[in-house]
Amino acid sequence: MAIEVFNRYETKFLLERESYNKIIDVINDYMIADKYSKNNGYYTISNIYYDTYDNNLIRRSVEKPEYKEKIRLRAYGVPKKNDMCYLEIKKKFNGVVNKRRTSILASEAYEFIKTGKIPKLKSYMNKQVLNELEYAINMYNVIPKVYIAYDRRAYFSEKDDGLRITFDENIRTRRYDLKLELGDYGELLQRRGNVLMEVKSGGSIPLWLSNVLNEYEIYKTSFSKYGREYNNMLMNLIYRSVKRYA
Repeated sequence: MAIEVFNRYETKFLLERESYNKIIDVINDYMIADKYSKNNGYYTISNIYYDTYDNNLIRRSVEKPEYKEKIRLRAYGVPKKNDMCYLEIKKKFNGVVNKRRTSILASEAYEFIKTGKIPKLKSYMNKQVLNELEYAINMYNVIPKVYIAYDRRAYFSEKDDGLRITFDENIRTRRYDLKLELGDYGELLQRRGNVLMEVKSGGSIPLWLSNVLNEYEIYKTSFSKYGREYNNMLMNLIYRSVKRYA
């Protein structure tokens, strides 16, 4: 069974292609590509993010409070309506990320979000996580808000407990057709060629990685895919409003 509860620190770095190529060369000496990234392959992750009608969750998140949370449905690739996905609630408090998720069919997740009622319990579901999601879904009265997908390359360490590094690129988003099975398409979130690196660990990063980041002058940044998409949407609304009345 896949791990369904995560507690870790997540540090993000936005890389130009040259820096990405350099760090990949080093990482291959210390870490192992995960099962989806064998032979230097990428895999696609697609998500539907849920929020209140007035975007309260993401509005609060971009203000960088001590505590914030997100609700999303995640799949690997483009699922069919009755394929297995993950419904997740992701919380961050004082820099520590807690992610809890349950396996669920896409169709079951849609109905759960729509009605606020837990689906009939199946062997692949995590009852405790379903209960937490039920509380959050009904407290916030969430609805589907945005589709976000990206191509990922991921590595893990057998020596440094819990260390995982992911590289995401070609981040694309849309605020229409908000079902995963409708396909993988949307507008690019950032300039093509940039890569978002995330270091995920249970504590401090290993010395070898710290040395690599210093050598190549790679510095951490604050970057939220949903947060960036939301800010872009606001800027587009402002631009259209100004253009209309100019």
